[in-house]
Amino acid sequence: MTVKQLFEKIRNAKYNTALTGAGVSTLSGIRDFRGKNGLYNEMDAEKIFDISYFKKDPSFYYKASASLIYGLDEKTPSIVHNVLAELEKQGYLKALITQNIDLLHEKAGSKNVIEIHGSPRIHYCMRCSGGNNPEVCMPFDEAAKIVLAGGLPKCPKCASILKPDITFFGESLPVNALRDATIESQKSDLMLVLGTSLTVFPAASMPQYTLRHGGEIVIVNNMSTPMDSEAVFRFDDLEEVFCEIKELLFLHKN
Repeated sequence: MTVKQLFEKIRNAKYNTALTGAGVSTLSGIRDFRGKNGLYNEMDAEKIFDISYFKKDPSFYYKASASLIYGLDEKTPSIVHNVLAELEKQGYLKALITQNIDLLHEKAGSKNVIEIHGSPRIHYCMRCSGGNNPEVCMPFDEAAKIVLAGGLPKCPKCASILKPDITFFGESLPVNALRDATIESQKSDLMLVLGTSLTVFPAASMPQYTLRHGGEIVIVNNMSTPMDSEAVFRFDDLEEVFCEIKELLFLHKN
């Protein structure tokens, strides 16, 4: 089981997709939630993204997530983000499903990204149905400036505090994203499962869809997952694996 063998499997796949979790972004300096040094070990992270608590006190979310979410402009894509974008560019990766909300896949250049847990790209007014009304929406860059200055992004129409379009605990996942992710998973003859513990559903169901439809999965994660025994390849070190894939991509391209 070598990275070279994995690269050949990626090259020969008819429909290759990827599922990424927080472990991909830890290489960019973003803390994960459930790892050995994860946020759950230091704070009540679930409260930050709890919709009931947000409705009660939205300022708590913005204060607690100021550096976690709104300092993202300071973060740069990791080797994994960049190589996945290059795999897509060269036609080896058809779609990328991510549990992450840090926008780093897009920053690296990936185009077909399915954000299954939503995104902070847009902030909207829950009272004014902002998801369908651009007049009461605010883009990430504008919201980030306000939050990092110690303020709260507010609706220009009713002055309610805006909510990021991230799926909080207690909310349903984006219907379109979940549908698209399921379709892509079922079409895959190979899925790269990267930096995720596969414990959060329904995201953890995606590799199962691939397997049920005759595809194979590859897992690269620094902790064990419930699906390790079903993976055709299993690696621990994301950075090491993707540095080697980058070299193989360069050699093959030239």
